[in-house]
Amino acid sequence: MAPGNLSQVTEFILIGVSDLPELQIPLFLLFLVIYGLTVMGNLGIITLTSVDSRLQTPMYFFLRHLAIINFSNSTIIAPKMLVNFLLSKKTSSYFECATQLGGFLVFIVAEVFMLAVMAYDRYVAICNPLLYMVVVSRRICNLLVSLTYLYGFCTAIVVTPCVFSVSYCASNVINHFYCDIMPLLTLSCSDTYIPETVVFISAASNIVFSMTIVLVSYFNIVLSILRMRSSERRKKTFSTCASHMTVVTVFYGTLLFMYLQPRTNYSLETDKMASVFYTLVIPMLNPMIYSLRNKDVKAALRRFMMNPGCPLGQCNLGTFGVNK
Repeated sequence: MAPGNLSQVTEFILIGVSDLPELQIPLFLLFLVIYGLTVMGNLGIITLTSVDSRLQTPMYFFLRHLAIINFSNSTIIAPKMLVNFLLSKKTSSYFECATQLGGFLVFIVAEVFMLAVMAYDRYVAICNPLLYMVVVSRRICNLLVSLTYLYGFCTAIVVTPCVFSVSYCASNVINHFYCDIMPLLTLSCSDTYIPETVVFISAASNIVFSMTIVLVSYFNIVLSILRMRSSERRKKTFSTCASHMTVVTVFYGTLLFMYLQPRTNYSLETDKMASVFYTLVIPMLNPMIYSLRNKDVKAALRRFMMNPGCPLGQCNLGTFGVNK
C-alpha cells in the first residue's frame, strides 16, 4: 500500500445498497433477517457435523468448512453493512476498507475451491468407491482444506495491496455496500492497468481451474450413474450429490453472470446486486439446501434436538469413512 495515499484519502464513504433515506430501515430489517438466518444455518451445520457420529465422513467434513467459509464471508460484510443503514455518514477508514477487502478475498476464493474439492470428493466416492478411503483419507482431507485456505490467503495478500497501490486523490465515495475491487478502482486518479490485469488474471484462473474440476468430476459422475443398471441405485446415487450440484449451480451461475457479461453492459448497480447475492443470499441458502435435500443432515438435526445436552466427546463417536 502506498504511504502517499494516506495524505490524500484517509477514509471512504459507502453509499450502500441504496441511498434513498426511506429505504434504509426496511433494508436494515431485510438484511438483518438474512444475516440472522445465515448465522443460525451455518453454525447449525458446523455444530451437527462436529458432534454427530454419523456425519464424521469426508463429505461432511468439507461441508463443515464450506459453512465456516460462508459464515466468515457474511460476517466480514454484513455487520458493517447493517450499521451503515442506521448512520447518516457511512464511512470506512482506509485500512478498515483494505482489511475488509482482504478478508472477503480470502473466503470467496476459498469457497470457489472448496466447492471444487467437494465435487472431487463425490467423484471419488461414486466412481472409485473401493479406493475412497485411500484417496480421501483424513490426512488428505486436512491437506485439501489447508491448501484451500492458504490459497485464499495468498490471493488476498497479492490482490489487496495491488488494488490499494493506486492513488485515491479525487472522490472517496464508493458506490457499493462494502469495499469491493471494481468500485474502488473506478475512484482512482492514477493508471489502473496493472491492478485490473492482476485482478482479471486471478479471477479468470480461479474460476476456470475450479470449474474445470467441478465439470470433469460431474461429467464422470453422470456417466457412472448412467451405467448403473438399477434405477433405484441410480436415484440413490444421484441424491448423494444433488445438494452440492444445486449449490454449485447457484454459486457459479452468479459468478458467470458477473464476469461473462459484455463490458458495455457492465454497471456498478448490476455488480452491487450480484454481490448481494453471493455475499449474503447464497451463504443463507446453502445450509437450507443441504438441510432440506439431505436425509443425513435432517436425521442428525432430529437427533440433536431430541438430545441437545449430549456432550461433544460422547456424540462424536464416528471416524472418517463410516456411513459414506
